Amino acid sequence: MSQRTQHIVALVKKDLLLELRQQYSFYGVLLYVASTSFVIYLTMGQPDDAVWNALFWITQLFVCVNAVAKSFLQESRGKMLYYYSVSGAVDFMISKLIFNTVLMLTMSLLTMGLFTLLLGNPITYMLKFIGIACLGGISLGFVFTFLASIAAQAQQQAALMAIMGFPLIIPQLLLLMKIANTAFSSIIQSNLTNLVAILVGMDILVIALAIILFPFLWKD
Repeated sequence: MSQRTQHIVALVKKDLLLELRQQYSFYGVLLYVASTSFVIYLTMGQPDDAVWNALFWITQLFVCVNAVAKSFLQESRGKMLYYYSVSGAVDFMISKLIFNTVLMLTMSLLTMGLFTLLLGNPITYMLKFIGIACLGGISLGFVFTFLASIAAQAQQQAALMAIMGFPLIIPQLLLLMKIANTAFSSIIQSNLTNLVAILVGMDILVIALAIILFPFLWKD
C-alpha cells in the first residue's frame, strides 16, 4: 500500500469515527428528512409522480447542504495545520470526497425509504430509481464538498457556500429530475444514455477541479 493510499484510508477512518462519535449530527439530518417528509404528507397527502420526484430531489439538495457542508466547516484552523503536516492536499481532498460519497449514499437511501413510507410509492422501476438516487447523491456530494472546501477559507462560510452553490447546482438538479422521470413510467427516453453521460462528466469535472484547485487553498 502506497503512502498516499495510507493517508487517504487514515483520513477516511478518522471522519467515520468522528461521525460515529458525534451521532447527533447524523440523527439531526435524519430528523430533518423525517420532519420534512411528514410535513409534505400533511400538506399534500400522496402526490403524483412529477411532484413526488421534484420534492425528493429538493429534499436531497437540502440534506446535502446540511450533511456534507460540515465536513470542511467543522475543521478548525489548528486541525487543518495538523493535517497539513501529516498529509498532502490531494490526499485530504480525496478522503473528503470518499467520505461524503458514503454519507450521501446512506442519506439518499434513507430519504427514499422515508418518502416511500410516508408519501407512497409511485415508482414503476424501483431498482432503476435506486441507482439514479445513488448517482444523484454522489453528484450532489461532490459539488458541495468542492464548494465547502472553498467556503471554509472565508469568514462567512455557510453564506458563501449557499451563494456559490445554488447557481451551480440548479442545472444538475434539473438534469437529475429529468433522468429520474424515466423510473416512473414505461416510456423509453431515447437520450437517457446521453443525460447520464453528461452527469458523470460533470462529476469527473468537479473531482478534477477539486484536486487541482484545493492545493492552492490548502497553502493559505
